[in-house]
Amino acid sequence: MTTRQRGKKTVVVKADEIAPATAPPMTGLEPALTWFRERGWTPHDFQLRAWEAYLAGRDGLVNAPTGSGKTLAVWMGPLLESLAKPEADEGLKILWITPLRALAGDTLGSLKAAAEGISLGGRRVDWRIEMRTGDTASSTKKRQREKPPHALVTTPESTALLLTYPEIVRQLGSLRAVIVDEWHELLSTKRGVQLELCLSRLRTLAPGLRTWGLSATLGNLGQAMEVLVGPKAAATVGDESGPALVRQAVSRPIEIRTLVPRDIERFPWAGHLGIRLLPQVIEAMESAGTSLLFTNTRSQTEIWYQSIIRARPDLIGQIALHHGSLDRELRTWVENALRDGRVRGVVCTSSLDLGVDFAPVDQVIQIGSPKGIGRLLQRAGRSGHRPGAVSRLVCVPTNALELVEFAAAQDAVKLGAVEPRYPVRMALDVLVQHMVAVAIGTGEAGVSPEELLAEARATHAFAGMTDEAFAWCMDFACRGGPALTAYPQYARIVPVVTATGAVVPARFKIASDRLALVHRQSIGTILSDSSMTVRLGTGVGMGGGKVLGTIEEGFISRLTVGDTFSFAGRLVQLVKVREMTAWVQPAKRKSGRVPSWQGGRMPLSSLLATAIRRRLDDAEQGRFEGAEMEAVEPLLRVQMQWSHLPRTGVLLIEHTTTREGHHVFVYPMEGRLVHEGLAALVAYRIAAGSPRSFSLAAGDHGFNLATPDELHLDEPAWRRLLSTERLAEDLLLCLNAAQLARRQFREIARVAGLVVPGFPGAPKRTRHVQASSDLFFDVLSEFDAGNMLLAQSAREVLDRQLEVDRMREALERLATQRIEITRPERLTPFAFPLWADSLREQLSSEKWTDRVQRMLVRLETAAGGEAAGG
Repeated sequence: MTTRQRGKKTVVVKADEIAPATAPPMTGLEPALTWFRERGWTPHDFQLRAWEAYLAGRDGLVNAPTGSGKTLAVWMGPLLESLAKPEADEGLKILWITPLRALAGDTLGSLKAAAEGISLGGRRVDWRIEMRTGDTASSTKKRQREKPPHALVTTPESTALLLTYPEIVRQLGSLRAVIVDEWHELLSTKRGVQLELCLSRLRTLAPGLRTWGLSATLGNLGQAMEVLVGPKAAATVGDESGPALVRQAVSRPIEIRTLVPRDIERFPWAGHLGIRLLPQVIEAMESAGTSLLFTNTRSQTEIWYQSIIRARPDLIGQIALHHGSLDRELRTWVENALRDGRVRGVVCTSSLDLGVDFAPVDQVIQIGSPKGIGRLLQRAGRSGHRPGAVSRLVCVPTNALELVEFAAAQDAVKLGAVEPRYPVRMALDVLVQHMVAVAIGTGEAGVSPEELLAEARATHAFAGMTDEAFAWCMDFACRGGPALTAYPQYARIVPVVTATGAVVPARFKIASDRLALVHRQSIGTILSDSSMTVRLGTGVGMGGGKVLGTIEEGFISRLTVGDTFSFAGRLVQLVKVREMTAWVQPAKRKSGRVPSWQGGRMPLSSLLATAIRRRLDDAEQGRFEGAEMEAVEPLLRVQMQWSHLPRTGVLLIEHTTTREGHHVFVYPMEGRLVHEGLAALVAYRIAAGSPRSFSLAAGDHGFNLATPDELHLDEPAWRRLLSTERLAEDLLLCLNAAQLARRQFREIARVAGLVVPGFPGAPKRTRHVQASSDLFFDVLSEFDAGNMLLAQSAREVLDRQLEVDRMREALERLATQRIEITRPERLTPFAFPLWADSLREQLSSEKWTDRVQRMLVRLETAAGGEAAGG
């Protein structure tokens, strides 16, 4: 089956999923079968079906668990075709696109091994298979442009860059197939839109091109396939020659267990429990050969690595650190050491979520709730990469309520439920970038607007694009729109002019070689972060020194020279900051600050939130099944004794008074991002009728409105406050949307080419880029109010930062629920973490932890006294 999206709803429609093969496989598969037998392997049914579908000339998507052989399921098709139909040796034939540079090297080795091993009648696939990423040497890139390999492993950004070189574009007619690895990681991002446009361009250059994707964990597979192959091919879903959705029928077994604390505090607060379980985590690591210890943020990775080393210095050299801000050389060393068995554990983030095959990994340890079922399955699948092996996952709660989340996640895994990822539409900044790239790649011949529009509409992202919207994009690329016409640097594409000076009708090319160079440097800006290089100095002059990685400029800006912080698994001291480089040296102190990176707070998925409510329904009925729920039973019983539990069909609202004032705790159970928006929305709507000030705090289970005076709100009043009426308008008013849109516009301005980050070796400071984008925002707002990039920035604020569609769905659900208002005499276990978070925003001479601990003692005393009295 497959799915199509209507708004944010998913409905089931008929599609083509290839049935398991019952007849003998096609004879053309014999070289692959022989190669498998020589290694003692037996191909999976889904691999056989994928090979047959590819040889039949079909597009498709392969869905199978991590480590089950997806790479060979897609790669064998092109190899078998080459053996059966030898053709001209020259030209790029296969483009293999991976979302992360870290995956490219490992993938390259797998592709080469299969190509060198398979044969037919003594004849082999004599292909040059190479890699091209941002780390590839310039000399290699130049050689690849002049004489492309037969198969190239690359990234979406490098694919877009290839399309700007006319010498490569002229050779792309020989391309047979594009294979997109880990497609689910790109699907719901602007990088996915960039790749959609590149694929559409490649289909123009190489008619008959086949498109295949690989995906492990995804809830809307049918829609994912349709986005990958484009609307034209998607229209043939269900035909024998149409796209094929090939799925692994049997999932790899997953063994999940939770480290349950010996003592559960009935009043949890975020992050408090995690490190207390350090001895049990170390014990779990020592019980297995090799472990991956996943955290949800880079900050947690640094904290856990340092904590393990401090607790067990004998593990130095056996435990490594890996996250996306570390230098590429350090990450590569860790990956190779893990693969070779030189380390027994790696503390990491999502930087090791994808594709890299680490056969020695025996178990995965997940620190904190993964916040989503797909992420849990993806990480669990990193272990047990051996025939017949079981994927093992150890869950480590960082607060007591995460025990409920882990129990609920296991329920969802048993049901086979996975979250969908929805594609991005109408990202005009990406389209403008692509239009300029195509104009560069067509050289002096140029490209016509009709061709650009046809290719845009051949993607899912721009299938419904109007003539007016496209005309605006052309005008923006040609002159920067009405407000920037006077500035020649924004006239990036110009009409083609013949040698005699005649203008070629409706053909456009890049305005100059310099603009072409600037544009090539900007293509990767979809990935750009405001970061600084961290370099370890070795002497007084701090010359040379080893690069440790990158860190957000905002963190460094809050430090002064001499401050100590933890980075790349070591304590360092800031010595100086020069030209986007933070120079550091080994610190003498034993502790320091931990860097914080933006984007670390992952929201609870709707799917996991639903599973949590079901577990709380059981608890309300007195059912506490499983080790997790048995451990958290005392906490939940206190919650029920003093108030109620949030659960299905009921919206729980608690009014509580503390010395800080009056608090209203609301529990929609929809995740942090939705709750942040709802808290601001409710506060705005209350203040609109009766002006007052609020302090807001939000978590995954609910939000807290704190105000000096008590709020008197009955059920009808709450119904009005939680109405979907004027939802978008009120959100834009209550959340300082102009400032949010201004910040979002910075990314859009970079991608669209308004702001150039700088050239290699001479990057512009983040503040310069920020000031430039802010200036553009002000100028366009005043002199070009109809600028579609401004509208896009407001739309992205609603869609990406506020999750307005999910918020609307949540409010629609709440409208059907019974509202239960309670007035407990003291903070309940569910309210306590929200109250603790709200203290962070208050100015006080006391330490935050001291205030939290004092309240904790009072609540535990009250709960214990009532229990004894009972």
